[in-house]
Amino acid sequence: MQVLQVQLEVGPDPAEVGRARRWARSRLAGSGIEADEPLAETLVLLISELVTNAVVHTGCPAVLRMLFAAEGGVRVEVADTSERPPRPRHAEGEDTNGRGLELVDGLADRWGWEPEGVGKSIWCEVDRAPVAPLPVPVPVGPVGPVVPGGSVSPGRVRC
Repeated sequence: MQVLQVQLEVGPDPAEVGRARRWARSRLAGSGIEADEPLAETLVLLISELVTNAVVHTGCPAVLRMLFAAEGGVRVEVADTSERPPRPRHAEGEDTNGRGLELVDGLADRWGWEPEGVGKSIWCEVDRAPVAPLPVPVPVGPVGPVVPGGSVSPGRVRC
C-alpha cells in the first residue's frame, strides 16, 4: 500500500480553520479527488471539525496531515500538544457547540485518537467508494423487455 502524506502547521487562532479548509481543497484536487465529489466535501467538513476542536478546545498549535492511500482512502490526522483526550459532548436543541465529534463519528468510516509525542493525534478515515459501472441498457420492445431467443405475447409474462 503506497501512501502520500501532506501536512500543514496550524496556529492557535480560529482564523486558521478557514486556511486549513482552503489548503485541504487544493491538496484534494492535486490528489485526483475532484471538488464536486461528495468525498471532497465530506473530507473538508471533517478537517474543519478536527482543526476547530484543536484550535478552540486546546488553544495550542496543531499539525494537520492528510494521507492518501493508493486504494483511494484518505486518513486525516490533527495532532496537538495538549494531553487532554477528546471528550464527545451532546448538543441539545439550538446549542451551537458540541456536535463536532458526533459529526466526525457520523461521516467518517473510522475515527479515534492516540497519544503522540507530548500531546495527541485525533484521526479519521474515509474510504473512497468504488465507481459503480453504468448499467447496460436493456432493449425494450412494444410490450416489454426483449428476451433473446424468445417472444412475448401481449398480456402474458414469460417466467
